[in-house]
Formats: sequence, structure tokens, C-alpha cells
Amino acid sequence: MGSISALAMIAFFPGLGHVHLFDWDEINFAEAAREMLVTGNYGQVQINFEPFYEKPPLFFWLQAWSMRQWGINEFAARFPNACCGVVTLLTLYLMGKAEKDARFGLLWALTHLSALLPHFYFKTGIIDPVFNYLIFLSIYAIVKLYQERKWHLAHMWACGGGLAIGASILTKGPVGLLIIALVIVCYGIRYLKSPLQSWRSCLIYVVSGCSIPAAWLSYETYQHGNGFITYFLANHIDLFSQPVAGHGQPFYYHFMVVALGCFPASILAMKGLAPHEPAETTMQSIMRILFWLVMILFSLVTTKIIHYSSLVYFPVSFIAADYLYHLAQDKCRPCRWMQSGLWILAFGISMVFITLPILACHKDRLYSFIHDAYTLACIDLPVNWRMKDCVVGCSYLMLQVIGLYALHRGKVLAFLLSATMATTCCLNLATRYIIPKIEQHLQGPAIGFYQQLAGQAVFVTTVGFKSYAPFFYAQQMPTLSTEAMNSAALITTSRNNPTYFVTKVDNLDVLASHNAIKLLYTKGGFAFWATNG
Repeated sequence: MGSISALAMIAFFPGLGHVHLFDWDEINFAEAAREMLVTGNYGQVQINFEPFYEKPPLFFWLQAWSMRQWGINEFAARFPNACCGVVTLLTLYLMGKAEKDARFGLLWALTHLSALLPHFYFKTGIIDPVFNYLIFLSIYAIVKLYQERKWHLAHMWACGGGLAIGASILTKGPVGLLIIALVIVCYGIRYLKSPLQSWRSCLIYVVSGCSIPAAWLSYETYQHGNGFITYFLANHIDLFSQPVAGHGQPFYYHFMVVALGCFPASILAMKGLAPHEPAETTMQSIMRILFWLVMILFSLVTTKIIHYSSLVYFPVSFIAADYLYHLAQDKCRPCRWMQSGLWILAFGISMVFITLPILACHKDRLYSFIHDAYTLACIDLPVNWRMKDCVVGCSYLMLQVIGLYALHRGKVLAFLLSATMATTCCLNLATRYIIPKIEQHLQGPAIGFYQQLAGQAVFVTTVGFKSYAPFFYAQQMPTLSTEAMNSAALITTSRNNPTYFVTKVDNLDVLASHNAIKLLYTKGGFAFWATNG
């Protein structure tokens, strides 16, 4: 376990504060935590010091604690997920050890770590790693309830699983409860089994699951009325029924995301995702059911965001590790199509990391193909791209080739270690050489502008597009934010404090006609304006 912890810390902690937070989710969540520290109000989530009803508070409590320890910065905002990554790998090792043996636990932990998106998410400041971990703990408790015959141990698992799902509800909402209920129903229909050994286990699970969110909801309702419940439910109905914020994607979107983002685990798991004989273990059955439920459910949801399907990272890594475990014991033969898929995707992903710096160094050749003024201005921004940035893709390709050669020779552990090194080196190098430069193109000028205004008695807002960056990086204070109105009113109303506006360069007309507002400058895809009110 010590070696897994050390490897996880090497993988997740370097570079946490090396890149600005990204709009929307990272900055949104970090701002909610910052405002908890500023106001001392930890009972209600706020954005711009107004109630924010889209998320419950648990993850923001973690970020607020982290910011109290490390300061209000990017490292502190991402620190809880890095810690969650360490805990997740240790948990997978222990679960795998209990399911089969220590070797399988190690294979599962390394398989999860070697997958690109599961690894990367532990280096971000979004809610999903903590949320998914809590849901998965509750699902594992259900697995143990199917297996456990001693009533006192069954009650213990019921209590633990209930507390985990209760904490997940307090993190992001009741969608995890829906997934668990569907898993139980699907498994019960297929195998005609009930996971709860008695009505006592059922009662313990329900009561412990309701206790955590009920305590907070009671406090929230008592203090501020039922606004949170009303808005939260309406918002999630909108997410399910119609694309929100431009996140409409085709039905197969999440299948494509998982196939590419969970490489190499996604290829290794493909054979095990098909229906198997009833002789398989409870864990294998539930992992397969969990995968298909999440993929189908979020493919049906109209709003498709890349991390919505991130719960399947657990069953994908489990099924892939199970395949490697049998391969190491010579209980199965390597599939040629699977090996071909591994080579093709390894090469393709490497080429993305290699080609991007090359294109960036010769970006002038792309201008004739770009017709959007904002996109062109973002790309045209001078950023210090170098050909040596190709080292990210080259190192990934080299280590993956070594690993795939080891797999071809039947050395499963050597393959996983090399794949883990490939992903770890790739993402840590990308965090240093590639992601900061992409971030500069996308939002760097705007964030630099907000940072210059931090600590000043001014108000800054965006016009024509939505962003949480002005709140966090300009460190807006409640005394100013309580005066804030919508953008149209801010443009035409005099204020005691200077007001700054940010627009995109393809939307200059929205402010150009107002004599009281002057254009300061444009940089990248943004234009910056000011008025003395």
C-alpha cells in the first residue's frame, strides 16, 4: 500500500497550481468555496454572494478547508481531488484484494491510474472525482450485502453504504441514488436476488443514507426557505430534457469519450463488457450492469458533458484488470483485435500531443481555414510554443510501445507499470508545457485583466458571454457585489465605484455605442472596457 500511495502522490500532486482554473466548472466551484471563507457562511452555497442552488455544499466545504490551509489559489482548489485520487487507488487495491488477492488489487489500482481521463480528473478542481468515489463505495457495499451472510456484518455494510450515498447526495445531488436503485433492480431481475438480507438492513441503509442530506436540507430550509429544493429539481429536469449551455451532443458521445479517455483500460475491457455466464462473481455482474446503466442513462440525457459518464471509469478499470489477471495466469489468450486496438490508439493519442505543438508553431498556415473572428484572435495571440513541447507525445508513445511489447510477451505487470508511467509522464509534462499554453489562448488575457483588479474597490463583469472568472480572480467582495445588477443595467447606470467590462472581440458593438464606456484595449479574443460611473 505504501508503494501505491507514493505512486499516487507522484502522479496527482505535481503541477496542481501551475495552470489557472478553467471556466466554468473549476472556477465556479472554487469561487463558491472562496465566498464561504469571505462571508463565514458555510451553510449556504453562494456565487457572487447570491444563493447558488445548483449544487449542495460538501465539495465546497472540502475546497474551503483546503483554501484555509493553502490560500485562495489553484493548488488549494485542486488539492481535495488529488487527495481523493490517493484514497481511490488505495481503496481499489483493498477492494481487489478482498475480491481475489493482492495481485488483483494491484492490477486494478494500476489499470485505473494508467487510464487518461480517470488520472487527469484527480488533477482538477471539479466535483466528480469525490462524487463518483462516494457512489462507488455505496455500490461496493451493495456487493457485500449480496455476499454477506452474517447479519451484524450485513448491517455494518448497509450503514456504510447508506452513509456513502448520503454524502454523495450532499456532494452533487440524488442522481447517485437513482443509479444505485437501477443497479439493484437490474441485478435483481437478472439473478432474482435481493441484496438486503433483512428488513433491518434495508431500514439501516435508508436511514443512514437520508441522515446526512436531511440534516443539511433541514437547516437550509429553516434558514432560507425551500428555494434550494425548488430550483435544484427544476435545473436537473432541464438538464435531462434539453441541452443546456451548448452541451448538446450525439447519442454516441459518451461511448466515444470513454473509448478514448479511458485508454488503455477501455480496449482491455471491451471483451468483458459483453454478457457472461451466471457463474461469474457478484462483483463482475454488478460492474457490468453499472457500466451499461451509466452509459445508457447519460446517453439519453440531452445535456452531454464529458464528465457525466465518469462513474464508468470504475467498472471499466475493474473489467480491464480482470482480463489482465486472467491473462497473467494463462487462463486466456491475448486477442489480436485487442492488441491492434491498443497499438492504434496509443499511436493516435501520441500523435495528438505531438501534432498540437507543431501546428501551434506554424499557426499562421491555419488562418485561411478559420472564419470565426473570436477563434482567430485566440489562436493569433502570441504564446511561446516550441518544438520541444513535442516531448509530451514522444514520451507517451515511447513508454506505451515498451508496455505493449511487454504485454505481447505476456508480462502483464510490466505492461501496466509502463502504461502508468506513460500516462503519469504525459499528464505531468502536459501540465507544464502544453496545458498552460492552451489556457493562455482560451482565457489568459481575461484572467490577467481580472488579476490586475484584485483587491481594488471596483466591479468587473462580462457582457455577451457567461464567466465565473471575474468573481474569483478579481476577488470580488460582497460590499460591491450586492450593488451588482444585470449587464444591461450596469452599462447604463452610474455607480460609485469604477466598473469594468469584458466582451469578446466579435461582439464589440454591444458597448461601442455607449459614450460613458471607453475601450481600454483588446488582447487575444477579448476586449476590455471601463467607465468611472
